[in-house]
Amino acid sequence: MLTLYGIANCDTIRKTRHWLDAHGVAYHFHDYRKDGIDAALCTTLLQALPLATLINTRGTTWRALPQETRLALSIDTAPALMQAAPALIRRPLLHTPAGWLSSADPSVLATLLEHS
Repeated sequence: MLTLYGIANCDTIRKTRHWLDAHGVAYHFHDYRKDGIDAALCTTLLQALPLATLINTRGTTWRALPQETRLALSIDTAPALMQAAPALIRRPLLHTPAGWLSSADPSVLATLLEHS
């Protein structure tokens, strides 16, 4: 089964959930704000995906960070930042039996279905 990670009120998450539901894909939704994000999950994500893919540097949460914090972002500083501000984590993240995926593109999701 897939696990979809994100924030419930995110438009991209809503679209992804709608797509998965419409295509009959079973998944568990992990809402960072309700379910949290622990250090172990942060470490797993950082091992599975490049930092540049994992951190959303286009959002308002990123822009609201102090310049020093943004400049100091690294594999070492990212876990604490991700736990303190889960909205920094790019959405959606899907954990599949084949690994991790960060895409809401319907063609990528369709490919995922073919390999499930």
